[in-house]
Amino acid sequence: MRLHQAGDRVVISGVGLWTPDHVVTNTELVQALNAYADKYNLTHQAAIEAGHVEPVMKSDPEFIEKASGIKQRHVYVKDGILDIEHMRPLIPERDDDELSHQAEIALHAARSAMASANKKAEDFDAVIVSCAYTQRAYPALAIEVQSALGIDGFGFDMLVACSAATFALHRAWEMVKSGSARAVLVINPELVSPQVNYCDRDSHFIFGDVATAVVIERAETASSDHVFEILGTQAKTLYSNNIRSNFGYMSRAFGTDPFAADKLFHQEGRSVFKEVCPMAAEHLSDHLALHGLTPTDVRRWWLHQANINMNQLISKKLLGRLPDTDEAPIVLDRYANTASAGSVIALSLYHQDLESGDIGVLCSFGAGYSIGSLLLKKL
Repeated sequence: MRLHQAGDRVVISGVGLWTPDHVVTNTELVQALNAYADKYNLTHQAAIEAGHVEPVMKSDPEFIEKASGIKQRHVYVKDGILDIEHMRPLIPERDDDELSHQAEIALHAARSAMASANKKAEDFDAVIVSCAYTQRAYPALAIEVQSALGIDGFGFDMLVACSAATFALHRAWEMVKSGSARAVLVINPELVSPQVNYCDRDSHFIFGDVATAVVIERAETASSDHVFEILGTQAKTLYSNNIRSNFGYMSRAFGTDPFAADKLFHQEGRSVFKEVCPMAAEHLSDHLALHGLTPTDVRRWWLHQANINMNQLISKKLLGRLPDTDEAPIVLDRYANTASAGSVIALSLYHQDLESGDIGVLCSFGAGYSIGSLLLKKL
C-alpha cells in the first residue's frame, strides 16, 4: 500500500457527464402503456371482473408532468421499451471478454471528468463505481473501468441507491484527506431503464439513463479552471421499505418470475414524499449549521433530481420560499430521475458561473432511506 501526502484541503476538480442519444417522451410512454393496458385488460377481462387480477391503469402526459415535473428521459437502448410485446429495453448480452454495457457508459463520463480536471490515468490511485444498480455482482465494474483506463491502483463498487454518488464522494474525500490516494475517480453509470416497470402507471415514467463522474484530489495538485473545496460531508440512513427493488441472484433460488412487478422498482410514493422531505431539510440545515452557515448563505443548491414537488418542498422548508432555477437548477424535466447521478448532472451543467468564495451544496436522498450531502466552496 502506498501512503501519499494527506490533503489539508480536498477538492472537486473535474466533472463529467455522458448523455445517451435516445430520448423517450411522456407522450410515447403513455401511448405504449395505454395500448398495453387495452390488450392486457381485454385478455384478462374475466379474471379482472372476478377480482382475481387488477386491471392495468392508463395514464396521460399531463398527469406525469404534474406529478413529477418530468417531460422526457434519455435511455441507453430505446428498442423494446415502447413495444407492447416487450415493454422493456432489448439490450443485447455481451460475451465475458467484451466490455460490459455499464462499463462502456462509465468510461464516457470518466474520460470527460478527467479532461475537465486536466488529469491522466497515472494521476489516480482509485476508482469507485457507485450507482443504484450494477449489471453483475463481480468482477467489480470499477475494476473493469480501472483496467480500461489504465489506472494503476484499486477499484470497488458501491450500491446506495439514489445516494450512491454522494456516499462514494464521501469515501473519495476520506481517501485523499488521509493520504491513501492522491486522486480518486468517482463514476455513476446509472443504467436504470432495465429495472423500470413500463407496465405500471405510477412508476413507468420515473427513470432515465445517464453517466456522471467526478475527480477528487488535493487542492495543491488541482489545475483546472473550476475547483471546489469540500468543506464537509454528512450522511444519514434510516431503514424503510417504501422504495424497493427485489431482483437479484436469490430470485433464481426463490423460483419466482424475474419479471414480476415486485422484482422491479416500486415505491409507496406518498409515504416517501411525506417522510423524506422533512428528513432531507433537517439534514441539510444541520450540515450547514456545523460549519456556522445557514441556508441563506448557499449560492447554489445541486439537489437530488427525483421529483419537482419534493425539491420545492425541501427548498421552501430551508429558505422559507421557493428558490429560482439559478439557485436550485432543475434537470429532471429533461433527464427524469437518474438515481444517484441527478445532483451530479446539475453540478456538471451549472457550476461554471460561480465566483470565488461562493458556497454550494450537493445533496442526494433516496431508498434506504439514505441521505448524503457535501458542502462546497468555489476556490
